[in-house]
Amino acid sequence: MIEITWTVKYITEFIATAFLIILGNGAVANVDLKGTKGHKAGWVIIALGYGFGVMMPALMFGNVSGNHINPAFTLGLAVSGLFPWAHVLPYIIAQVLGAIFGQIVVVTVYQPYFAKTENPNHILGSFSTIAAVDDGTKASRKASYLNGFLNEFVGSFVLFFGALALTKNYFGVELVGKLVEAGYDQTTAATQISPYVTGSLAVAHLGIGFLVMTLVASLGGPTGPGLNPARDLGPRLVHHFLPKSVLGQAKADSKWWYAWVPVLAPILAAIVAVALFKYLYLH
Repeated sequence: MIEITWTVKYITEFIATAFLIILGNGAVANVDLKGTKGHKAGWVIIALGYGFGVMMPALMFGNVSGNHINPAFTLGLAVSGLFPWAHVLPYIIAQVLGAIFGQIVVVTVYQPYFAKTENPNHILGSFSTIAAVDDGTKASRKASYLNGFLNEFVGSFVLFFGALALTKNYFGVELVGKLVEAGYDQTTAATQISPYVTGSLAVAHLGIGFLVMTLVASLGGPTGPGLNPARDLGPRLVHHFLPKSVLGQAKADSKWWYAWVPVLAPILAAIVAVALFKYLYLH
């Protein structure tokens, strides 16, 4: 088996996060932007885009970098001792840069439709999350903070706890554990029973995609949801810096007053979710 270097893992996190944004925000742009073939196709298209936007990189890169594609997940794992702190910052940098690059790709292919769109929320919504209770007034910001934080925390907790459950408790993992107890190393154990285990682990990665799809369908109403600091912050930066000559005259502010919510809530949720999972199943 070829040993994968940490540099390759960093690059992989960049690529995987870029794929996430291209497939996820690409679906949002297709639905929300005026003049596209998918305009007004509905929330199901967005749920599919983000579900497969997580599923495909998980299947491609799950055994390379772990397919974190999310700074909150990386931090949550590190806090619980399940990921080395020395590699946290490079992972997060790769994820944020990947999200920025992926969003630039989305803008490049959808630029004519950004220019046609008259609703500034549809433009920003193709980049980052917006609280549904935000009506554009300062009076609605408190409700946006509270509802947005609650929604992002709950959704992120389910995502991270569920992702660990799918990839750690998959059918067949018990057999690997028994072989390790019998004296085999982890790699040999997995190789010995690969016909029985790898299929189940692949199903687990499929399950992560369906979990995200379901979260977007069930908890997408209030905020999107983001569930991922890189997914929200990277594209929001792109929205902020791109001029109206690219995004159209309807482009408005990037709502930086709300930007801390989809960053902080997933991080706190990840720390709690990973710690609880470790306490229940990995101690």
